[in-house]
Amino acid sequence: MTLPRSALVSLESTSYYHCVGRCVRRAFLCGVDQYSGRSFEHRRGWIVERLAVLSSVFAMDVAAYAVMSNHYHVVLKINPDLAASWSLDEVLSRWCRLFSGNPIVQRYLSHPAMDSAELDKVNEFVELYRSRLADLSWFMRCLNGLNESIARMANEEDGCTGRFWEGRFKSQALLDEAALIVCMAYVDLNPVRAGMAATPETSDYTSIQQRIGDLGGAGHASKSMTPMKCMN
Repeated sequence: MTLPRSALVSLESTSYYHCVGRCVRRAFLCGVDQYSGRSFEHRRGWIVERLAVLSSVFAMDVAAYAVMSNHYHVVLKINPDLAASWSLDEVLSRWCRLFSGNPIVQRYLSHPAMDSAELDKVNEFVELYRSRLADLSWFMRCLNGLNESIARMANEEDGCTGRFWEGRFKSQALLDEAALIVCMAYVDLNPVRAGMAATPETSDYTSIQQRIGDLGGAGHASKSMTPMKCMN
């Protein structure tokens, strides 16, 4: 029986989780169609850009990632203490980068006079949003949501409708430093093992290529495109 995500995520045990999402139509959503020769490689960049946006909003760090032809891997660190430190306005500012927020929240942000009962209600929503901004399922929901921008852009290109991602992502808790290091190495070397790249330096849309590029050792521009948060 499939367990609820809340039963699989325990911040008392670890802050680090390895998540995998897979394209619902599988083979060519992000890769090269071997039959038509049509390339969808640019879509891998969409996913990296989306990860960057979400990591700048949520209380999460992206420790490693690799975007493959039909799936991706991401290692996330959840930072609940960071979310707890945010002010009311900081929480609303972050949440409203992704969602419009409740109407009473919108009223607060437009700075009308509000009575104490209304402000109490705003604070209720702030605490709800704060918890979501440190929630693994909400991060992945925003990455894999049915109506998110990646699905819309891909469907427009393909002239179709429907999902881009399978409905449920997979996650694995990384319970100690050894597990974290092994998993990050696994994610970093995924394109090399799959024959998509000869070396980590040439493995596009990966955190290892970005880290090497940031250190000035890549010798060519990384296709990560957008700065990502890294593990502390």
